[in-house]
Amino acid sequence: MVLRSLFCLIALTFLTLSAPLQAQDAFQRASRLTELSTADATRGWEAVGRLDMGPGTFCTGALISPDLVLTAAHCLFDADTGRRIPEERIEFLAGWRNGRAEAYRGVRRTAVHPDYDFGEPRNVARVARDLALVQLDRPIRSARIKPFATSFELEKGAEVGIVSYAEHRSEAPSLQQVCHVLERFGGVVMLSCSVDFGSSGAPIFADVDGEPQIVSVVSSKAEAKGEPVALAGELRPSIQELREALQDSPDNVMNRGNALGTGRDDGRLGAKFVKP
Repeated sequence: MVLRSLFCLIALTFLTLSAPLQAQDAFQRASRLTELSTADATRGWEAVGRLDMGPGTFCTGALISPDLVLTAAHCLFDADTGRRIPEERIEFLAGWRNGRAEAYRGVRRTAVHPDYDFGEPRNVARVARDLALVQLDRPIRSARIKPFATSFELEKGAEVGIVSYAEHRSEAPSLQQVCHVLERFGGVVMLSCSVDFGSSGAPIFADVDGEPQIVSVVSSKAEAKGEPVALAGELRPSIQELREALQDSPDNVMNRGNALGTGRDDGRLGAKFVKP
């Protein structure tokens, strides 16, 4: 499968990493990706699925209610034209594994964060707003597919995990059980999690009272101090704003921006965002 880039590649030099030894420890303590290639391995993660946007193009998403999928906003835009992808082209494949899904659903409507602009220069603020909801054409009601709760329990140093699809591993989800929050700034978290093209929209999980809950959503692949990292937007207060946006009529859903903007420096963070 030829995968077009829905996943922004950003080169970063973070001055905020004031404790490089601690960050290095976090990378060393991160677990490896494990492919969930069997029914037993996938059990409990069936609500994570692949969002197909058309031939060769996909992201990752996760159910947060029987008919709502949380993903990244940029997944809903055509990377070539910058325009919103029509809902009729999108399909959610819950628990997709080795050519079969636990459930197949079309899409009724979508909503991106009200302040997200696909055409603006890539910066921290854009990553913070890179969130979207996809409402399915029919709810998924299955004892095997249980939507995930969302939480705001996310602090620097916290241990998290990720379940994602990506280029070269698009036929089954992969689990990284342990990675860490390296930094938080401006509604964005930087993580030691392993991500690649297609991982956009992948849920970041934290253990909350013994249950995995979604605390963030992957936006971008990045590099910090020579190490690969992931950038993700925090859910507070965006999740409530997204729910409100979804209640608006489709005519009110914003479709701003015709193309990716050029990169720029963000002096506040010492971060340089460049075009992939």
